[in-house]
Amino acid sequence: MRRLVLCGALALLTACGSPDQAANRQTLPTGTPPPTSTVAPLPPTQASTASSTRCTAASLTGKVEPTEAGAGNRYGRFVVTNTGSSPCTLNGYSGLQLLDAAGRPVPTNLVRTQDPGPSPVTLAPDASAAANLRWTVVPSGDEPVDRPCEPDAVTAAAIPPDETQPMSLAWGVGPVCGGGKIEISAFYAA
Repeated sequence: MRRLVLCGALALLTACGSPDQAANRQTLPTGTPPPTSTVAPLPPTQASTASSTRCTAASLTGKVEPTEAGAGNRYGRFVVTNTGSSPCTLNGYSGLQLLDAAGRPVPTNLVRTQDPGPSPVTLAPDASAAANLRWTVVPSGDEPVDRPCEPDAVTAAAIPPDETQPMSLAWGVGPVCGGGKIEISAFYAA
């Protein structure tokens, strides 16, 4: 209880100021401009880029790049590039829906992984970010073993984090078994 009261008193002093701080304040006469700051500005960083907006499907192009394969598993990266004229920021996971040649949905079960997890990535024009992908080509459950386990996906509709409009990209990396389960990471700088 003592700590709580002490912390409350400290918070009050910090928020309101101490009596010594009030005595040291200067009051400027009416019409006198405030003093100018002599502190040098901070250099720009990813976190301080205030002019950056969220990346949208209209400002990105995307592609799926296969990276490796083994024991029935397939790995790839979903890479997006900022095609806009100003920086934009991605923070989180993409949505993804596989589509057949006629544009109809193919079973897709997107599962988010934490390797890497969400962290803001600011993309300058022509810069890229990627999200890791993993899926299986081994049929499971009631999927057939004598033909493709699921309908063949030709394209995918991908939605950038916190957006609602998808972009279209070629899938071209084969079937996704296991009911269309695809593990996806958050975006990271590529």
